[in-house]
Amino acid sequence: MKKRPPFDEIKSFEEFSKYYWYREELQKICREHGINAGGMKAELNHNIEEYFKGNVIRPEKSSQCFGHFKNSPQSTDSVPLTLQTGLLECNFCFSQRFRDFFSEQTGIKNFKFNVDMVATVRKVKETKDTSFTLGDLLDIYYGKTTYAKYDKVSLQWNKFVQDFCADPATERFPNKLKTAARLWKIVRESTREKVYKHDLLELLNEK
Repeated sequence: MKKRPPFDEIKSFEEFSKYYWYREELQKICREHGINAGGMKAELNHNIEEYFKGNVIRPEKSSQCFGHFKNSPQSTDSVPLTLQTGLLECNFCFSQRFRDFFSEQTGIKNFKFNVDMVATVRKVKETKDTSFTLGDLLDIYYGKTTYAKYDKVSLQWNKFVQDFCADPATERFPNKLKTAARLWKIVRESTREKVYKHDLLELLNEK
């Protein structure tokens, strides 16, 4: 079973995605490589994906944003933000400027982008959809429309524990959560599918 290598030995985002990473680990990777380490796990994964493409998304105190178009005649900050502003037109990125905009629109003081918004932004940029606006992204936030769904890998641990505890064979463990965590550590640092299966219990005997 191949164990998870150090980040700098990983050659592609596809390889990187085979392993499970905690949010704290993603933040550490971003800080060590000059990548914006702010935001939720979905944003961090997106930033690392861009890093593998050679597009480093700098920390927010920098004026740079990911997805900036070299031929754009205007800087990101010079484009007024309205619900009709195109996502590509304003070179949208997960920065404080856009958090403040959505905070004003929603009335939520500490606004956070949800995972489906992250997936949507990625798809809009990949497909170069010039018709998609900030208003459309707000509809994604409220769940009014669907454009792209994010693979909620952050829920894998919870599902793993649930399935572990549901297995009658685990009744013999006095501390199920501790044992599940031990097994999860083995699985998350390998290329195995990040789901619980009964035969994984054999790995505990190998340790």
